[in-house]
Amino acid sequence: MTKIEPLGAVRERVTSELRRQIIAGSLLPGDRLVERELAERFGVSRVPVREAIRALVAEGFVHFETPRRTVVRRLTPTDVKELFELREALEVYAAGLAASRATPEDLAQVQELIARAAAATEAGDAELITDLNSRLHDRIVAMAGNSLLTEALEPVAGRLRWMTRRNEEWPQLLVEHRELYEAIASGDPDRARAHALTHVRTNYRSTMRHLFGDEEAP
Repeated sequence: MTKIEPLGAVRERVTSELRRQIIAGSLLPGDRLVERELAERFGVSRVPVREAIRALVAEGFVHFETPRRTVVRRLTPTDVKELFELREALEVYAAGLAASRATPEDLAQVQELIARAAAATEAGDAELITDLNSRLHDRIVAMAGNSLLTEALEPVAGRLRWMTRRNEEWPQLLVEHRELYEAIASGDPDRARAHALTHVRTNYRSTMRHLFGDEEAP
């Protein structure tokens, strides 16, 4: 007998794949999402596609231009500014906590992620670099040992990954992540916060450049 995939699993599969395509740039800002076409592409009914689109609207990846027209969202400078302000507030604080709470096992996991990111950078694998860099930041937040910090960042994690995917200054990011690791590993919260602040602000300026050309970050 053919196993029937539960509706929830189908919805999550479609949502995850559309999210991945948006972050990777296969679906570009302004591209239209048509239920019928997506249902045919995924080989599913229109119901899970409709629910997936609603989930992506809630996550900030797509929006309804009209009741009948759904498109991938076009990011604005204000979108970037607001998300990076949130990231600065939370990730800098998390880095300070991580410096005082990280275990040897935590630090070893970060080292492994950096090593894998170095290999991916050498290979020019943009999608893997994005994934590893995001996991590194998630790991640092987890090292802070504060579940509310994790919950506060979770709703915007996908959009941050989407934005930073446009920043392809991979060797510079690798240098910054190594410096941030060393600061956290030193056990000095002030040093960790300082490096995290510099990293977030540098990434903000780079992201603005890559998204909006020569427009300067406010």
